[in-house]
Amino acid sequence: MAEHNDFGKLAEELAEQFLVEKNYKILAKNFRFQKAEVDIITEFGGKIVVIEVKARGTDIFMEPHEAVTKKKIKSIVSATDEYLKSLNIDKEVRFDIISVLPDETGKLKISHLEDAFEAFDAN
Repeated sequence: MAEHNDFGKLAEELAEQFLVEKNYKILAKNFRFQKAEVDIITEFGGKIVVIEVKARGTDIFMEPHEAVTKKKIKSIVSATDEYLKSLNIDKEVRFDIISVLPDETGKLKISHLEDAFEAFDAN
């Protein structure tokens, strides 16, 4: 497996651990619908919280959350909609981004951006 894939997998594992420690209930990981994938689907505070995990080796060129394009948002929203319909879930949905970046010592740090985008941002 390519090194960047290993780093992405590690980032998702760190994000999951972070969410569990914050009392998020993990419902699904790497949910796929057509070509779309949702990294982590959780339940927290009576809402479904969809998490996009972004990992970068550096933030020199852009912050990880800035890499979530309108096209990516559209695919996340589409997959989320399919997930909710397939399980007949009717709850409010929030879309978050978790960024994983190394700090100056090389230790990975997590930033959680709640309510990072809304479904209509995909249009």
